[in-house]
Amino acid sequence: MSLCDVIIIGAGHNGLTCAAYLARAGLSVHVVEARHIVGGAAVTEEFHPGFRNSVASYTVGLLNPKIIRDLDLHAHGLRIVERGAMNFLPGADGDYLLTRAGHMQEDIARLSAKDAQAYPAYAAEIDRAGDILRGLLLRTPPNLPHGGRLDWLRETIHALALGRSMRGLDRTGFIALHDLMTRAAGDYLDRWFEHDLVKALFGFDAVVGNFASPYTPGSAYVQLHHTFGEVNGKRGVWGHAIGGMGAITQAMAKSAAAAGAKISIQSPVREVIVEKGRACGIVLENGTALRARAIVANVNPKLLYTKLVPGDALDADFLSRIRSLRMQSATFRMNVALSQLPSFSVLPASAPALHHSAGIILAPSLAYMDRAYCEARLHGWSRAPIVEMLIPSTIDDSLAPSGAHVASLFCQHTMFDLPDGKTWETCREEVADLMIATVDNHAPGFAASVMARQVLSPLDLENIFGLTGGDIFHGALGLDQLFSARPLLGHADYRGPLAGLYLCGAGAHPGGGVTGAPGHNAAREIIGDLSGGWRARLAAGSR
Repeated sequence: MSLCDVIIIGAGHNGLTCAAYLARAGLSVHVVEARHIVGGAAVTEEFHPGFRNSVASYTVGLLNPKIIRDLDLHAHGLRIVERGAMNFLPGADGDYLLTRAGHMQEDIARLSAKDAQAYPAYAAEIDRAGDILRGLLLRTPPNLPHGGRLDWLRETIHALALGRSMRGLDRTGFIALHDLMTRAAGDYLDRWFEHDLVKALFGFDAVVGNFASPYTPGSAYVQLHHTFGEVNGKRGVWGHAIGGMGAITQAMAKSAAAAGAKISIQSPVREVIVEKGRACGIVLENGTALRARAIVANVNPKLLYTKLVPGDALDADFLSRIRSLRMQSATFRMNVALSQLPSFSVLPASAPALHHSAGIILAPSLAYMDRAYCEARLHGWSRAPIVEMLIPSTIDDSLAPSGAHVASLFCQHTMFDLPDGKTWETCREEVADLMIATVDNHAPGFAASVMARQVLSPLDLENIFGLTGGDIFHGALGLDQLFSARPLLGHADYRGPLAGLYLCGAGAHPGGGVTGAPGHNAAREIIGDLSGGWRARLAAGSR
């Protein structure tokens, strides 16, 4: 039975980030991964001969720049390029919106002079609120205390220290932050803009990975969550990792290995070993037992505590709360091999054009998105779905043969548990046909250009990547599951109720997206615990 300092369950991007930081701190680290490849949902794989693509996560924009620098990811092969254009939205009336970084006001003015005039103030408000929350991404949230006076005092001081970060906000700024944390994105956007495509451009971020209407309270925060990132030092810009999303996690794995971390693939975990109230090891599916001073889970919290930790090791109330976590992002993913680029009715082009390099959003209004949500709740999937299409081969010729292309289709909304006795085994291809037809409605001939397709229903996302409920964020990004309440009140500091057991994945603060932040933050807490407790964490700058 081997012994090391830390075992990490899951070699997704947060697990690899955590491993790299821990190994750099001099700890012995062993990462175990169930699949045949590292990367979790951020992987690049061939899905048809000659055609490779980012299988699940599909775009770069939230990966934290500090983590890129600290882990020296560029030296380990990572190269990120910006999209030629940011977004392209075909309209229902024959018009379109095409936006470019640095030219947003000009591009919006093509549709609405009033909206173009409002845009700078809107962007400034989003930036001010985003700056406050961006400053919290790499901080450990205040935790609901468990112990006596010292515990309460420590967490109170922690909360007050974080509160100082908001001193720069005036009354208007506080109101804006409150609105963005609590209101519906649709209501917020209706105050600013008049044109459907302009509102749809910003409102789409409110429903990405969020089984909700843009008029659902709290959806404005999800919209804000997608503005935290940057690419190559430019805020609000989205990009592509050359070689696909797997290039990010391959670089992370190389960084971790260079620091001394051991990574084992095809090593699924059967159980976490708990002795005397402390996690002290794992048992693999093949029966191999591994022991460590700390066990770190880069898996969904519900999966960890209901499947891997023995039930009798946990308090009944804690288990009940874990089971009630909201897990459903209504995501349906497809990757398609194309014989040619799509030519859109509103902007025909058979040769590569600027809009082909954009995030192509097929959802022309907030009302359309609202109907898509309502239909999915009634029928299991949207009859007129929301589809974002990216064609990364327009800026990365390593993904497809010359003259051909690959496209990612991120589709919503589809329920994990289908109504009326329907199952994903019998409905998967029907829904995939609908997604292809939706694109074909905007780009006639698209369906005929599809040479092959990879289809991932919400159930497939759970079975392949361990995304419980098909939830790409490891839990809904609602106020009841954010910051000090992520995953649960009392357990926001990357520690659970069992000593020696930590969370480092998207189910912990600050949540989902390919950010690396949960892995970074968890590593800091673990280093502190294994090398001297809270004094060491303070010295490392955690609080």
